[in-house]
Amino acid sequence: MKRRDFIQYTGSSLLLPFLLDGFGAKAHTEATTPFMQEMLKVADVNERILVVIQLAGGNDGLNMVLPLDQYSTYTASNFRGSIAIPEAKVLSLNGYQATGLHPSMKGLQTLFNEGKLSIIQAAGYDNPSFSHFRASDIWFTATNANQFSTSGWLGRYIEGKYPNFADDYPNTANPDPLAVQIASISSTVFNTSSVSSALAIQDPDTFYKIIGDKPSVIPGSLPNTPAGKYTAFVRQQQISSVAYASSLKIAAEKGKNLVSYPSSNTLADQLKIVARMIHGGLQTKIYFVSLGGFDTHASQVVASDTTTGTHATLMGRLSEGIKAFMDDLKAQGTEDKVAGMTFSEFGRRAASNGSYGTDHGWASPLLIFGNGVKQQMIGKNPDLKALQSGNITLQNDFRKVYAAVLQDWMGASESSVKNVLLGVDPAPLPIFRAPAVLANEEEIGEYELNIYPNPAQSETFLDSEAFAKNMELVVTDVYGRSFYTHPERLSRTKIRLNVDNMPMGKYFVKVETDKEPIVKALMVQR
Repeated sequence: MKRRDFIQYTGSSLLLPFLLDGFGAKAHTEATTPFMQEMLKVADVNERILVVIQLAGGNDGLNMVLPLDQYSTYTASNFRGSIAIPEAKVLSLNGYQATGLHPSMKGLQTLFNEGKLSIIQAAGYDNPSFSHFRASDIWFTATNANQFSTSGWLGRYIEGKYPNFADDYPNTANPDPLAVQIASISSTVFNTSSVSSALAIQDPDTFYKIIGDKPSVIPGSLPNTPAGKYTAFVRQQQISSVAYASSLKIAAEKGKNLVSYPSSNTLADQLKIVARMIHGGLQTKIYFVSLGGFDTHASQVVASDTTTGTHATLMGRLSEGIKAFMDDLKAQGTEDKVAGMTFSEFGRRAASNGSYGTDHGWASPLLIFGNGVKQQMIGKNPDLKALQSGNITLQNDFRKVYAAVLQDWMGASESSVKNVLLGVDPAPLPIFRAPAVLANEEEIGEYELNIYPNPAQSETFLDSEAFAKNMELVVTDVYGRSFYTHPERLSRTKIRLNVDNMPMGKYFVKVETDKEPIVKALMVQR
């Protein structure tokens, strides 16, 4: 849907807006009207969050997603007999009798059977590299096997979406880091043309203690030399880190984990931090976490019980971590705005080796999780009798997954997705329930609206250049009922709303401007 179509719905709104100097309210109780539906779509897209999970080392997809329709081949002594999962132990998937999951993945089995997990079969790229470093680089940069890039696909997305990044950030419209990686250093995937677009933290509390709230930058100009340019980069990173440290601290103090997470699980530890930041109202759009240990050349399974061993432990950590994270988001009331994906630099060879393990291989399955999932299985079980040099045959180019994530979840336009993917124009895989609409600024207006904290408890702040001009403001629930929020102008662009008397739930903030309307979602939680 384009801007002109949205105006047709919003231009003749049946809602009486709140004015800064005079207020009124009128209930509009039809939640299914075109107006309310468009408000829902616009607000949802603007609030969406992506969580990326790297399975470092090369995951054995054939022992993660099992082909029950080819078990005689799978369990043959000259194929996978030494590491095969017994058919009776495989976890079943509703509606997909030919496919099952590793016995350690009960949490992900539950999500799949609830319609919250999508399996993309045999994903990868042509002419694969079996080098950990080069293969990871290809996934990070979204290039062909014979291409090289110093920027990553998520870095290019952020650089295109947010003009003048990183010189003009943080700012009043975007006070929080645009991307966060739970690590000591950010990866290539977040590289822009000049800097990393992600803030790397091990946990928000430690980060704030180390960085503090005052930059220790020595003023003065720098020479136009490699050393001068490097020093300028370090200065910029330090200033940004200090600026973001306070917002991380605020979110960490306000955010809480509402469920228990499994212990001795590094992935769960990272997702626990992400959930806490989301609950605390951090407006970060992309999070990146990782789980290592997947280079299982030997002792992938215990010979006496192939449902145990290194890979079983990793599958359990993956499954339990994601399930706890999703349960936490559900308890928060934020699960609708989060989607996650897994990837690994490559899969493993179809047949096992002589060390109860597997060697570097080609295509492997990816997982997409979240309430926005539409199609639960994309592709079919690999044909174990139609291999390529002992490798599972490619079905889905990984950039089709990226295109779906960017376009149908994050709301990027087709042209921006093509730019992110360096000219490649793949059709997005049909992963998500409904394509994102009206997410681009050129489609929904020329003003930004920032709401923080969001979720809010007693008050929240609106910041927009639209408030510097004549404006009208309305806050409604999902049924279209207006709420009086005691708007208080704090500055030229900033307004405070009181939500203390509003019931917990989802609301919409709509700002009429001299150009076009802005709509964003507001969550009230206590």
